Amino acid sequence: SSQVFQNTRCDSCAFCALGPGQMLSRTFASLRPLAPSIRHFSAVKLPADSNQAQGIGQYAKDLLEGKFGDNVDASVYERVEMFHTDSVMCGISALALKTNAPTILREEALTYADAKGATVFGSSAKCAPEKVIAANASAVREWDSNGTVFGFNPSIPGHDAGEFGHNDFYPVVMAAAQVTGQVDGKKALLAMIALDEIRGRLAEVFSLKSYKIDHVVHGAIASAAVYGALLGASVEEIESAIGMAVAHYIPFRAIRAGKQLSDSKGASAAISTEAAVLSVRRAMRGFVGPKDIFRNPEAIFRFFEPTTGTGKSKDNIDITLGNKVRWGPGPSPFNLILSHSGDDFAVMGMHFKLGLYEHQSAGALEGAINALVNNPELVSGGVDGIAGINIIAYEPAFGIIGDPAKKDPKTRQSADHSMAFIVSRILQKVLKTGKVPGTMDEAWMELMLSPYDYGKDALYEKDTRALMEKITFSHGGPEYDAKYPDGIPTAIDITLKSGKVISSGMVMYPSGHARNATADLKKILQHKNRMLGDIVFQDRATVDQFVNRLVTMKDASAADACSLYDFDFSKMKQHDCIDG
Repeated sequence: SSQVFQNTRCDSCAFCALGPGQMLSRTFASLRPLAPSIRHFSAVKLPADSNQAQGIGQYAKDLLEGKFGDNVDASVYERVEMFHTDSVMCGISALALKTNAPTILREEALTYADAKGATVFGSSAKCAPEKVIAANASAVREWDSNGTVFGFNPSIPGHDAGEFGHNDFYPVVMAAAQVTGQVDGKKALLAMIALDEIRGRLAEVFSLKSYKIDHVVHGAIASAAVYGALLGASVEEIESAIGMAVAHYIPFRAIRAGKQLSDSKGASAAISTEAAVLSVRRAMRGFVGPKDIFRNPEAIFRFFEPTTGTGKSKDNIDITLGNKVRWGPGPSPFNLILSHSGDDFAVMGMHFKLGLYEHQSAGALEGAINALVNNPELVSGGVDGIAGINIIAYEPAFGIIGDPAKKDPKTRQSADHSMAFIVSRILQKVLKTGKVPGTMDEAWMELMLSPYDYGKDALYEKDTRALMEKITFSHGGPEYDAKYPDGIPTAIDITLKSGKVISSGMVMYPSGHARNATADLKKILQHKNRMLGDIVFQDRATVDQFVNRLVTMKDASAADACSLYDFDFSKMKQHDCIDG
């Protein structure tokens, strides 16, 4: 993409030319295919040799207090509203189907009465805000079906670390709105934009997964900053809260190791955010946490990516205490750029899931759906007419969700991280009906994977299991690996018993991906919201009424924002627990 840097002194890297806290204005050609519009933004730079914990706190306060003016583009508000609505519908449907962790954490929150607190989904009872956030964030994440970020923004130097993340943290903002009673709908959306900006940009500069740390740390840091800013915490108090979150509460990827996953995987964001918000509350009471945590040589950032005393090779570092330089003063491993105006915010590069599936399966799903739409004869032979299915993928998808060991999932959490299961569920749906939708958008809606596609009955459905046995995986090698995380490079070849091979070709930007320019995203998400809402509410009119409140929240008063999550929990549709 072409780049034009305004008001800078360095032709090779405009960001390096800026001093601490200095604002940057930039225009550049959009990275999205088929959308050659010029995008604009202004940002602050937090240099590696500055106190970035204070800088993040100052950024959150300045943005939410209006220091930068009312200059966030309407498209950014619209995008975060779409992600927020999607997350809420995921959350309340997970509660309606009695999933374990959200139900337990909701019940737990209701035992922590706090007249100055916040409310869980479907209740007006005020409870301790950190407990409410844990409950609501757990519900939002349970289906693994809400927004995703891949932490890749090559338009900003150094912002290409490629860390994962999900849009699990909006309950932080809504809890703060309820605690203060002074946050209207537009300010709540702006706070969500700020939260996504901080965690999204951190995902671009520091890869937690490389060190077996769970990605939710970035969201916890952002949650501490934004919750603190909304509650009126000082910059120093926010710095203390971030320091506590990083020093005391680091979740390792042990929570998601193994073939059969537990509640800890889905509740990771909830538990880390609970700790972050508790840290803010303690800091505002006077508890002093570790300062300047990003430059602390014994905190995760410099511990895993040393900036001093490393010699010639960072792969062979003297970590003994005798290496005084290694453990001495030094910068953090990264500069951090945070947007405050225009339309190039991190949330604009985040991705939607058009149904329930692990996002790295999106390329395979797009390929399978494309093969069906363009080759309707594929369904005529049914399951028995398919001789084999080969999925060509990149790392890490090939080694994680493409692991052949995951072809025998026994839990919902394991099934939605099995590419073989996910692709098989889509295929068996169309093979069962014998009818192929006419367009890609229609196919995504008609074949959309719902919670029931991962329930106890679906796990052992015979056609799904039969199709899984026909699936093999191939690593696409350097050609595929190099294209991730810019896209989700995947191809699928379906071989029929007749010998005919139907190939999707490489898919880069599947429907729901931020750079996809072909899908009717609003239409497909409306279908998804109704699919999930029909699980919760007794009739479609009530579904649409509830969704409309979320979609129009930018116009909500502070009082209306406080009641956004209210509905009569006792009148939800009654279901057996989806997991048995």
